[in-house]
Amino acid sequence: MNGKKKNILNLLFLAAVFGLTIYGVFKGEDLHAILQALKKVKLWYLLFGMIFVIFFIWGESIIIHYMLGTLSIRTRKRTCFLYSCVGFFFSCITPSASGGQPAQIYYMKKNEIPISVSTLVLMVVTITYKSILVFIGLFLVIFQRGFVNRYLTGILPVFYLGVVLNVFCCAIMLVLVFHPVLAKNIMQAGLKLLVRLHILKNKPERAERLTNSMEQYTATAAYFKKNKKVIVNVTLITFIQRFALFFVTFLVYRAFGLSGTSVYDVMMLQAVISVAVDMLPLPGGMGISEKLFLMIFPPVFGTALLLPGMILSRGLAYYSQLLFSAAMTVVAHFVIGKPKPERVLFEQQSKGKSI
Repeated sequence: MNGKKKNILNLLFLAAVFGLTIYGVFKGEDLHAILQALKKVKLWYLLFGMIFVIFFIWGESIIIHYMLGTLSIRTRKRTCFLYSCVGFFFSCITPSASGGQPAQIYYMKKNEIPISVSTLVLMVVTITYKSILVFIGLFLVIFQRGFVNRYLTGILPVFYLGVVLNVFCCAIMLVLVFHPVLAKNIMQAGLKLLVRLHILKNKPERAERLTNSMEQYTATAAYFKKNKKVIVNVTLITFIQRFALFFVTFLVYRAFGLSGTSVYDVMMLQAVISVAVDMLPLPGGMGISEKLFLMIFPPVFGTALLLPGMILSRGLAYYSQLLFSAAMTVVAHFVIGKPKPERVLFEQQSKGKSI
């Protein structure tokens, strides 16, 4: 019941943010001119854009399938695709994408995949996913000063904030994984400080939960050390996956018959938006993503096609992803765990072995 209430609140929050975004974007704009511009687009480019969006979702499912295989758990690729759709749907509708992984863990549990295993897999997915954004942000800041000065002067504070937040988040996750003892000591000290300041009550079960959660990071560290090649492969797949979504904006650019701006510039500008909004507490970066697009893409789309370009780019990369993953989540709800659960070999074949 609490989960249902939380989902309802998330959907209401999403609707409110969506309404404010639509109002802010279209206020004072010539809707007739926008519709005329949209009518002139080459639809087959948009079709390819939708294919790349689905490829983006499919990329995570390949990672999940691959990693579960390394843990001796047999899964169907189509089932892993449903896991990915569930994750992206709940990430799209919850602030900071916080609802994606809990929903995935729930559906994996329905297929008798142990929570400890699904948590480990999704933790690795998160670390590599964030690491790509950190790489992009630092690469632009250090090596692409000309690009930054040309396109990003109007949004530098937001961009730098996004880089710092992503670096900080990645650093924390890596400390938790590779220095679990240090991380455990820091978190226990922090918990004691909060109790001493009377911010939290002294509850033994809270410290026990903290200890149990730290054990998962220890398991993740062990997995990293034993499966270095797997981590490299997952990182490469994630890199391709993320840039597939950034490429959608270039397809929208070409759909208007535009040329003159390189595919690199268009994709990196879209990557900048992802870096800037990824850590902000808004579902799908809604509102701020549209605003940033309108601020940094004028040299690419021009004044007349800027708003139509933003509508199609965000429409494909976020809103179509939301609708597609929502439909597949409905399918997952009726399919996963009902006919026949995944055959889990982890406990049978790997009994007595550490992850």
